[in-house]
Amino acid sequence: MRPLVVIPTYNEAENIERMLQRVAECLPEAGVLVVDDGSPDGTAELVEAARGRYRDVHLLRRNEKSGLGSAYRAGFGWGLERGYDAFIEMDCDFSHDPAALPGLVAPIDEGYEVVIGSRYVEGGSIPNWAWHRELLSRGGNLYAAAVLGLGVRDSTAGFRCYAASILQRLNLKRIRAEGYGFQIEMTYRSKQHGAAITEVPISFVDRAAGESKMSSFIVVEALALVTWWGLGRLFAPLRRLGRGKKRGAGAGDGPGPGEVGASSRSTRSSGANGASGSSGSPDSDSGEPDELRVR
Repeated sequence: MRPLVVIPTYNEAENIERMLQRVAECLPEAGVLVVDDGSPDGTAELVEAARGRYRDVHLLRRNEKSGLGSAYRAGFGWGLERGYDAFIEMDCDFSHDPAALPGLVAPIDEGYEVVIGSRYVEGGSIPNWAWHRELLSRGGNLYAAAVLGLGVRDSTAGFRCYAASILQRLNLKRIRAEGYGFQIEMTYRSKQHGAAITEVPISFVDRAAGESKMSSFIVVEALALVTWWGLGRLFAPLRRLGRGKKRGAGAGDGPGPGEVGASSRSTRSSGANGASGSSGSPDSDSGEPDELRVR
């Protein structure tokens, strides 16, 4: 396996060199791609200087702060073009422990396509979180799981691994959310596309250095998007029913009784083939208007 650890950064000069060292120690076979959004504190320059000390460390520079989801989409696209076959999302602030990397990657070899480092399965933990913060996080995850039928306990987790196969089936350009919403959307779309998903326990700790990028807007955005996707999921059967009625009405002026058998068989065969083909792209019947964009 050739894994790639994708690390989005903005003002992570206090952490990036130590993070590169720890990733190399804990998962030496992995490449690292740092996606830097124009950090004014010199994060990108530190990565450039460190590249000579590591065999597979890369830097993707972007001109401005463009969002977490955008950074991961860019990183996944970069890695797919270069033949990596597993993609790890990881924060640079050590809230995700590099020592957990081998356990995060291992289920990919067992056939899973999405592995979530989960705080809420047995063995997972969130040391030192205030009760109200944990309540908000658990409540949001329960809401997302119920509304979208995810079947996972920690869909907002940002420490996870994707097999290249599921990223290739997804249309990453259609993944539009950022922050928590991005993690939920990736889980939802992966499930729609038939991915085998599992969760492994991790311990999530708050950053020790640098500033948090989390904001109340990111939380509100995620809840709004989950509701929107849930409504799309609810009304999708009605949309499909409406399309079926239109197709049926269009056939009203079809061939006479003597020609119905062959024509009907042809129509049924075409319809079955169409359904089979669309199963590879569940988005087409997701019931969600394409006009909803998150910036």
